[in-house]
Amino acid sequence: MSVTNTSGRRKTAVARIYLTPGSGKINVNNKDYKEYFPTLPLQYIVNQAFEVTEAEGSFDVNVNVRGGGIKGQAEAVRLAIAKALVELDPENKPALRSKGLMTRDNRMVERKKPGRRGARRRFQFSKR
Repeated sequence: MSVTNTSGRRKTAVARIYLTPGSGKINVNNKDYKEYFPTLPLQYIVNQAFEVTEAEGSFDVNVNVRGGGIKGQAEAVRLAIAKALVELDPENKPALRSKGLMTRDNRMVERKKPGRRGARRRFQFSKR
């Protein structure tokens, strides 16, 4: 029984997954993924890598995810699953890459600068 563990990131969310051959159960932070990600678009994001590689129902996934918001967490899980599937079978990589699932989306919130109200917002200018 081979266990593959990889990590995925998005914004400030970090997901660690453990992929094992099994029946298709996905647990996120000790909950079923449908309970953890209640909306259908988020559930679709989590399953997208399995759908592209036609591996639905053939792996059990145990996920530890923390940080960020719920959408960032779902996308971090998606990246980790995609990386694990490539680690198991390198022939999956072109299909996953063409759908954009192998790239880490590194857009993050810009930090607040000193002397400003936000990252870029200036204070109101007063001529007199």
